[in-house]
Amino acid sequence: MSENKLQVMRPFGPSIGKSIIPDDIVKKLNDYVDKVVSNEEKSKQLDHGAKLAGNVKQEIILEKNIIESSGWGEFLKKAVESWMKYERKKQITKFDLIQSWIVRQFKNEYNPIHWHGGHISGAGYLKVPETFGKTYQENKSTNFNGTLQLIHGSRAFLSNSKLTITPKVGEMYFFPHYLMHTVSPFVGTDQERRSISFNCFIDEDIFNVFGTE
Repeated sequence: MSENKLQVMRPFGPSIGKSIIPDDIVKKLNDYVDKVVSNEEKSKQLDHGAKLAGNVKQEIILEKNIIESSGWGEFLKKAVESWMKYERKKQITKFDLIQSWIVRQFKNEYNPIHWHGGHISGAGYLKVPETFGKTYQENKSTNFNGTLQLIHGSRAFLSNSKLTITPKVGEMYFFPHYLMHTVSPFVGTDQERRSISFNCFIDEDIFNVFGTE
């Protein structure tokens, strides 16, 4: 899948958008985070973890200047535009980025089931460990260590209730704000799992389907 080309999946009720973050944006964001982490005062100033759901080492709120200068904000806007044009057959005229933040997760840390505010949210990946570790039982058919799970409704005939995503650097997933999701802990490495998330508002008449149809 080429950069900026949106793929749409429908594993359950709401569709999920998927796009690829350009390499230069990944690099700029990682360089920015590394710089923040190396500055103890700045690192504490931007640590947003107390206001977010994750039980992780650090969650860094992104400053407006890096969102703009890295191209991150524009990338999100174009991806959301493509998704809404596909799903709602309408062109959004509003893209109001509420906030975007980095999640620095290390072994044994996790993000519990939660949802976001705004209209549209998403999660993507800037760094991924070489391994998420083995399961304790060697005969396990599936290893959920370090994975993102998107959850909707209950499992039923011809209907899944979750989508399990194994993180890959550069992959970005878009979903409606209300969609429940969780990140499992991982083991076997001291390397960082670094993800990026956001919340935004779009046009109310596009989001509010009950008021327009």
